[in-house]
Amino acid sequence: MARGKNRRARAMLLAGIAVTLTGAVRPALAQGVEAVLAEQTRADETAAASQRRIDAMHDETQDMLAKYRQALTDVESMKTYNEHLAVQVKSQADELGSIRQQLVEIEITGRDVIPLMQKMVDTLEQFVALDVPFLVDERGKRVATLKEILPLASISISEKYRRILEAYQIEMEYGRTLEAYEGQLGEGDAARTVEFVRVGRIALMYQTLDGRETGYWDAGPKAWVEDDDYASAVREALRVAKKQGAPDLLQVPVPAPQEVKS
Repeated sequence: MARGKNRRARAMLLAGIAVTLTGAVRPALAQGVEAVLAEQTRADETAAASQRRIDAMHDETQDMLAKYRQALTDVESMKTYNEHLAVQVKSQADELGSIRQQLVEIEITGRDVIPLMQKMVDTLEQFVALDVPFLVDERGKRVATLKEILPLASISISEKYRRILEAYQIEMEYGRTLEAYEGQLGEGDAARTVEFVRVGRIALMYQTLDGRETGYWDAGPKAWVEDDDYASAVREALRVAKKQGAPDLLQVPVPAPQEVKS
């Protein structure tokens, strides 16, 4: 009996001690848990800050990498552009050299062409003066104009040469055309209005407006000859030249052939 009582007393004592210990341990354990949680929070915050720094560094690195790649692209583009400019500059330099050479050649050509053109105009003037006297005013003005433009610096050499060739071409056309026109024959009181008809350079004939006088240019003595025997022939030639009749054989005075002196 006594042993049982002792055992129950010991058990009750241990239980009381246990209760006492439990009440004392709980606050300390809570403090430890809170400390651990606080440390974990600080670690998480530190890890989050580190991750943010890593992310920022990654973004900065990617931005720098993109700029670097763009710089490489720009350098390559600039290199290609510079190579293109170098080729273009060389081409322009070659072209400039060619232009300078052409200017030298033009200057030399100009020194040779100008005397030639002057000679051509002088020859044309002499030719008109010695030729059959048709369209005297018109042809004379054409030659005078050429003589006026030759010394002008405002007109290019090519334009001067073109006009001279044009004048020669017109003179050539006179040799194969039939033409009628009205003009004055004679001077002073003897002047009268007549109709001229030119058959190439073979014959130049005239007839007064009333048809009473007919004549032709005699290249031998270089004089006008009145010859009414050609009245009907001149009327027919005038009719054909004015396109009032169909082309037909025309009777014209032809100078006799002259002996050529060797």
